[in-house]
Amino acid sequence: MNVLKIAAVTATLALGATAAFAQSSPFGTWTRPSNGTKVDFYDCGGKLCAKVISSKTAGAAGKVIMTGAAKTGANTWAGDLLNVEDGKTYSGKVTLEGPKGLNLQGCTAVVFCKDETWVR
Repeated sequence: MNVLKIAAVTATLALGATAAFAQSSPFGTWTRPSNGTKVDFYDCGGKLCAKVISSKTAGAAGKVIMTGAAKTGANTWAGDLLNVEDGKTYSGKVTLEGPKGLNLQGCTAVVFCKDETWVR
């Protein structure tokens, strides 16, 4: 009986840890508050990639906006970001700010940067 209780507690803890990881990772669907664009962030060979799911910008749905961003810290990734609104690619940084905040920053030069925090 004790073995069954231990197994049940272990399984419950494992499921809770998996749910907590999913909530505190960049993977999943994020929404850009300024225009409602929805983007799926996913693992691509150990790196971070992102693809537009839906957007008011014509032709944006289905476009990959980030390929192979490398992890540079505990909650940060660096790579190129495509802005589907102007068609330009920027040097980007993605920072996970918590389970419901993902900050994307795009720069044309170190001093010319814009950022926005996206939400789940």
